[in-house]
Amino acid sequence: MSDESSKDALAEAGYRTVPDELGGRAARGWWDANAQEYLDEHGAFLGPEDLLWCPEGLRESQAGLLGDVRGARVLEIGAGAAQGTRWLQKVAGARAVATDVSAGMLAAAARLDAAAGVRVPLVQADARSLPFADACFDVVFTAFGALPFVPDAPRVHAEVARVLRPGGRWVFSVTHPLRWAFPDDPGVGGLTATRSYFDRRPYVETAADGRVLYAEYHRTVGDHVADVVGAGFVLDGLLEPEWPAGHERVWGGWGPVRGARLPGTLIVRAHRPPA
Repeated sequence: MSDESSKDALAEAGYRTVPDELGGRAARGWWDANAQEYLDEHGAFLGPEDLLWCPEGLRESQAGLLGDVRGARVLEIGAGAAQGTRWLQKVAGARAVATDVSAGMLAAAARLDAAAGVRVPLVQADARSLPFADACFDVVFTAFGALPFVPDAPRVHAEVARVLRPGGRWVFSVTHPLRWAFPDDPGVGGLTATRSYFDRRPYVETAADGRVLYAEYHRTVGDHVADVVGAGFVLDGLLEPEWPAGHERVWGGWGPVRGARLPGTLIVRAHRPPA
């Protein structure tokens, strides 16, 4: 985070334990303050109406991870500017709804709606407490949303299980857990492990007065699987997209140098068992 992207100057950053309440509520303010900067940097790659699963460039139009969603009720959590929801509604024929904790991101989504001439249902909500009835969606998904920014991911999975109908799908992408053992460097400096893969302390940024400005949480592959299964889902598969030849775009710690040797993204597919 740069000083210019927020009113709060960054005083300290690193891997350390903070109270769950402080870390869990930091995402709302950080994304409100940084929504436009994020979209200025990544908006062209994300597209105004497309479902991009990861910096490797895998898109739903190629992967089909959600299946045939024509006419289906689909919920995106941690939707950001709702590019994925917009694509599902406009191109894939789904009845899609977008939620995000950040009013700044949803304001950006409304601007994209106006430019695209569509209207996506936008709901401000914490993914740990969704304002929807039980069993009202056929598919729920998120691409790098919600899960990395909460200390209590099982609550997200439990809410997804609650709002999914029996047989419904749950698909999410996150930073590949292996990446947490390496520096967040897209070049050769990011190829040497410097931390334990099993160190689950979050990455935290704080202001001079000690307020938590940003928190991102690490979970191992085993943690993700345990959370999914613990919420009552059936695990359908794990996908680790490879870095495609000719893809030169650098996004944070993702890039062709690291992508040639290390996985950058983990995608988890699961479903709620039929009644």
